[in-house]
Amino acid sequence: MKRKIKLPGQSTHTRRTMLHRSLAIPALTALEQVSSGSVISRLHNSDYPFQLGVASGDPTSDGMVLWTRLAPDPLNGGGMPDDNIKVKWQISKNEKMTQIVRSGEYIATAQLAHSVHVEVKGLLPDHVYYYQFQVGPEASPVGKTRTFPHPESLPRRCRFAFASCQHYETGYFTAFQHMARQDPDLIIHLGDYIYEGAAIEGRVRLHQGLEILTLDDYRNRHAQYKTDPDLQAAHATCPWMVTWDDHEFDNNYADSISEESEVARSVFLQRRARAYQAYYEHMPLRPRSIPNGPNLRLYRAAPYGQLIDFNVLDTRQYRSDQPNGDGRKPINNAVLNPDTSMLGKQQEEWLFDRLVASQTTWNVLAQQVMIARVDREPGPSALYSMDQWSGYETARNRLLHFLDSRDVTNPVILTGDIHSNWVNDLKVNFSDSNGPTVATEFVGTSISSGGNGTQTRSDTDAMLAENPFVKFFNSERGYVCCHVTPEEWKSDYQVVEYVDRRGAPLVTRASFVVKAGTAGAERV
Repeated sequence: MKRKIKLPGQSTHTRRTMLHRSLAIPALTALEQVSSGSVISRLHNSDYPFQLGVASGDPTSDGMVLWTRLAPDPLNGGGMPDDNIKVKWQISKNEKMTQIVRSGEYIATAQLAHSVHVEVKGLLPDHVYYYQFQVGPEASPVGKTRTFPHPESLPRRCRFAFASCQHYETGYFTAFQHMARQDPDLIIHLGDYIYEGAAIEGRVRLHQGLEILTLDDYRNRHAQYKTDPDLQAAHATCPWMVTWDDHEFDNNYADSISEESEVARSVFLQRRARAYQAYYEHMPLRPRSIPNGPNLRLYRAAPYGQLIDFNVLDTRQYRSDQPNGDGRKPINNAVLNPDTSMLGKQQEEWLFDRLVASQTTWNVLAQQVMIARVDREPGPSALYSMDQWSGYETARNRLLHFLDSRDVTNPVILTGDIHSNWVNDLKVNFSDSNGPTVATEFVGTSISSGGNGTQTRSDTDAMLAENPFVKFFNSERGYVCCHVTPEEWKSDYQVVEYVDRRGAPLVTRASFVVKAGTAGAERV
């Protein structure tokens, strides 16, 4: 039985003293993942250790990674001893866990917050499995996962959901409850899994403490989010593929550059190392993703048979500083600077190589910030978001020209970040509304960030009139559910009309289809 989570009192540290405290804690490297010392197989005088739930992720055709974190006192550092803990795990063909096909032991270490990342191999392709962890007499909830189809097969369909931006303080995660009930094959999370800011009184529910800066801070914030029952349910329903945006670390950062100009690079990178480590500790990522100081390679790919090639990108860690500053501004020479990059040279080359070699029907780029050059200013003047690809015009043109000139098969972009729904036809020349469309961008709204969404016809009409390549705009909360076959891609925009209280029903606000071989989305 789960015990009640202990809530700590409000911290009395100031931001300045917390910053000095953060500098005193060295960042871990990949070499420190294995701890020396004793190994124990049960916890004594402890609350239930699986209060953060279970998860699986990064599926392949013969396995996946299984995750949990031992944390009997999750909001106070975890409440675990310094010992290494022996965790038993098992995989079964049925939910009752009576048809075991794989089992083993994993040593959870204090260095990685007693997180568990079990890499499983040797399973059958395109199969559903169930998994569970155990420490001493305590057993975790049972999670459901699945393998991807064989790389050479052509699946008849894939049904997955994607989401982003779940601010704990500004709303409940009701959308995850609905997502879990829809039982997708896969969930893709596009970033802003947590928010780093201090608690603000008067919100729906409160963050613990001040703005997070130390490793313990980041761990506690992740743990606070992980205690949400709807988020736990979604994680336990199917495998996830995750990537971050900015709030897992710090708002609108670019590589090693803070949005606050007075923060020294060395200080900022130390904080980044802590944020990245806590992110790894709380996500269903493979051990190869253990960060090395302030660096963590997160971009990766996963083929879903011959149907879809999922390319998960990182548009934060390697990008140039916003060339024209932040906010909404007109295009200028800084935005056109050919030396600026959104992906960094190595990631961009990796992506282009994969796209050229791909033989799948659909090629997906799962990434964070909007690619379409959307003018957010009504009338003759034009303002564009400098934190999105619009602030990196040369990099965007390079990507879209590549998709066009190399005839990449059925490219689809999945985007998060901006707390609103969009469907965009992507063009090499956005100024030519009659020019060819080279890809479709589906932008998902937030799970809860921004509080209750709004939707007025005048706002939508003004947005579409200003940007003719935009097919849909909506500012409610929710996620996108995608149904993909060899013939077509269908995206259902699922929304909840409020998040300031529980129980909001699910509404399919709009559906769009892309036909294989024909770029551009049509409403159905």
